[in-house]
Amino acid sequence: MKTITQFSLKTTFILLMTTTFVLAQKIDRRALVDRHQVAVTTMDTLASLSIGNGQFAFTVDATGLQSFPGYYQGGIALGTQASWGWDSFKNPKDYTFDLTNKEYDQYGRKVPYSVQIKSPERQKNAVNWFRENPHRLQLGNLGFEIIKENGQLARPEDIDAIDQRLDLWSGIIYSEFKVEGSLVQVETIAHQNQDVVSFKVTSDLITKDRLQIRFRIPYPSGQWKDTGVRWQADLNYKTTLKKNGKNKALVTHQMDSLTYYVHFQWDDPNTNLSKKQDHDYRIIPENTSFSMSVDFSTNETKKDLPNFKQTRVNSAENWEAFWESGAAVDFSKCSDPRAFELERRVVLSQYLTKIQCTSNEPPQETGLTYNSWYGKPHLEMHWWHGVHFSLWGRSALLKKSMPWYEKAKHKAFKLAERQGFSGLRWQKMTDPFGNESPSSVGSFLIWQQPHYITFAELLYQENPSKDILDQYKDKVFATAEFMASFAHYNKELDRYELGPGVIPAQERFKAIETYNPTYELNYWHWGLKTAIAWKNRLGETPPANWIKVVEKLSDLPVLADVYLATESAQDSYTNAEFKTDHPSVLGTLGMLPLTEKVDLQIMRNTFDLVWEKWSWEQTWGWDFPMTAMAATRLHLPEKAIEALLMDVQTNTYLKNGHNYQDERLTLYLPGNGGLLTAVALMCAGWEGNTVENPGFPKDGGWEVQWEGLREMF
Repeated sequence: MKTITQFSLKTTFILLMTTTFVLAQKIDRRALVDRHQVAVTTMDTLASLSIGNGQFAFTVDATGLQSFPGYYQGGIALGTQASWGWDSFKNPKDYTFDLTNKEYDQYGRKVPYSVQIKSPERQKNAVNWFRENPHRLQLGNLGFEIIKENGQLARPEDIDAIDQRLDLWSGIIYSEFKVEGSLVQVETIAHQNQDVVSFKVTSDLITKDRLQIRFRIPYPSGQWKDTGVRWQADLNYKTTLKKNGKNKALVTHQMDSLTYYVHFQWDDPNTNLSKKQDHDYRIIPENTSFSMSVDFSTNETKKDLPNFKQTRVNSAENWEAFWESGAAVDFSKCSDPRAFELERRVVLSQYLTKIQCTSNEPPQETGLTYNSWYGKPHLEMHWWHGVHFSLWGRSALLKKSMPWYEKAKHKAFKLAERQGFSGLRWQKMTDPFGNESPSSVGSFLIWQQPHYITFAELLYQENPSKDILDQYKDKVFATAEFMASFAHYNKELDRYELGPGVIPAQERFKAIETYNPTYELNYWHWGLKTAIAWKNRLGETPPANWIKVVEKLSDLPVLADVYLATESAQDSYTNAEFKTDHPSVLGTLGMLPLTEKVDLQIMRNTFDLVWEKWSWEQTWGWDFPMTAMAATRLHLPEKAIEALLMDVQTNTYLKNGHNYQDERLTLYLPGNGGLLTAVALMCAGWEGNTVENPGFPKDGGWEVQWEGLREMF
């Protein structure tokens, strides 16, 4: 008996220890990432692959370089962009920004907003100039020029036997293809600390004088979208070539407001780089295997560039460090058939947001691939671009963009002052310098305003120190001061209101008619209360007007036991137009935590109505994670999964992980960032939550493992 008892106790201890080990064992991150290496076998214009470092990105076609930019321009364009790459056309007619202002009656006074004025002609042209300038640049196109046996240039249909792979763990693109039976092998890499792309090509086509490297600099299109394929223009730009020895060359490109430099360095001293025509060069190697590094910079003088092998090591080391840091979510033990696709989207979204959205300024919605909205960042989207980095334990990547707000704050103060408000008003459509861009919609958006408080609070929660408070307090308080100033006191109803003179995140409402949008009301409430908490943490007295606005801010508008999109739209769910675009009413509890302004039953009623009645085919990529977040906080995990994987075009995730919207927006990074934010909430929950993995059904099909995530507010 004694022996059996001892054996049983010992066995039980071993089983307990084994179980504990299994539960606590780390995720095999290499296996997780390798499951989702991207493979391309055709000239698929929506399967372009990108490499980059957050400040710089380089997108290639199936050849491993940018050989067919015209063919790919309607898909994921073959871009070369950097955070510093901005230019402005000349302003010969001396347009001034005040020409874009139009006064509106707001709060009993005239308030100027920068909008898209249609007439008179001079004001219309001024609006267009300030929307177009500055614009982000396509810095150069680096591709193969392959000559067939008949002397003609190879076209996309001549590229056969394609075998391309993006190794996510190392950030290296491996490409193989054939032209008329001849094999071409390519490796393409981006340096993680410099704006350098390195590549190696091996093919007997080189020694047959049938494979060259072409470098061209396109003209900026000056259009809403720029895919880097404008080769002719009446613009007096100058490009010069200077050779430095046998294996180096410098191309200088002088534009209207920017001069930048492209440094070339290769391994074979017999290689020749020559000018073919303006802004168009050929690199002609001689050996079967050839490697080169190309650096894009605003600095004319450079020491030796990192060669191909050095760039390869740099990329591999830095990408391994990235994947081994921060959080990871593993769906491999899930039996639900949807789990693998969700894991694929999560892994690829981490890669894409790292290379596209981690510069020293808020990113544009198409990152560093091609221009949308002239390449300009939209501050309301910075929430979707940035919040997930903090929740995934990578706050350093969010912090990189925070100094931009310091640079832009002076113009934000002037914007508020121009409109007669206190504090600073954060711009909507902006640029690296903090300028405002005219927009008849964007100028009336307000939901970007509290974002700075959100970012600061996330950083404080991770590191609740006086250093963090001191670092961000000035802009937190100036942000809150505008919020309190913007809220208008309605004496008759004894309450503060937002608007008229606002457009909600759901951009379907006329500014001058709209007031008290539900999501923005709750965001104002949360933002001001958080700013008050910052005052208290610092031992300072919160301003009385902030407290008064919080106490008397309008209730969230309700009709028939559901929250309206905005109080001014009593037909929020009967007007067909108002059931399109972003269902931002769901952000009231999802993006935001439960506040005293939210009734959970009414929020559940609202969710059910939106779920059943919304025109989901007329939405955007971040609407699905926002819906999943609302479902998670309402303890509707199956709905959270269904939202993330809803079969709608704007919720499409391409082979390369990009969130496809339509032919105009073939990629949309707020969708990727939103997905990561939602999954973090679904796993780690929020303050006060007691449910394990609250966003996943408890039906046995979702055994989700994760590590390193942080809970949300």
